[in-house]
Amino acid sequence: MRILVIEDEPRILAFLSRGLQAEGFVVDGEGDGLAGLTHAVRGQYDLVVLDLLLPRLGGLEVLRQLQRERPELPVVIVSARSDLPTKLQGFGLGACDYVSKPFSFDELLARIRAQLRNGRRGEAGSVMRAGKLTLDLARREARLGELVAELSDREFRLLHHLVSYQGEVVSRERLLSDVWGYSFDPRSNVVDVCVRRLRQKLGEEAPIETVRHGGYRLTA
Repeated sequence: MRILVIEDEPRILAFLSRGLQAEGFVVDGEGDGLAGLTHAVRGQYDLVVLDLLLPRLGGLEVLRQLQRERPELPVVIVSARSDLPTKLQGFGLGACDYVSKPFSFDELLARIRAQLRNGRRGEAGSVMRAGKLTLDLARREARLGELVAELSDREFRLLHHLVSYQGEVVSRERLLSDVWGYSFDPRSNVVDVCVRRLRQKLGEEAPIETVRHGGYRLTA
């Protein structure tokens, strides 16, 4: 598995490179955003670790262009910017995870492995299947039988999460955190509203099951 680390701080770049290589990954590193974007688009990488405060091209712009050029490529942001608006912007631009500096390498490694494990469940690099449901990562659309549904960013991210953990119960708290980047707020119903929209788009055969006191599960 090949990982590209885009980080302008030499000490952190070296630390990440050594640590990931020790875990068996092939690692390339770039110290500025423009060169990092070029390598991410042209290289055969399985995942990108991306800082935000980069010379020549900022990390959020790198992320925005990667979503146009390589939407199937998972990106984990590792940044000292830990404010909620920046996190939400990163998720909105397609980041699959966000780790704030200072960080634990073991936690980052676990998050990277989780994303790579999710990716291996896909087919042809840009399509994920769960029973009769097909999720096209490049077009951001879902297919269920003859029905084709175009998804908003939140709908896509939520359905992607459920497909990644097909058959498992995913709590509202986890969806709220992973898809919206929020800490759990028991008053928020954004998850339920988004699930309701997904069911409307996918029709009567939508394979999204509500698990009482548990959350949601994607059935086969």
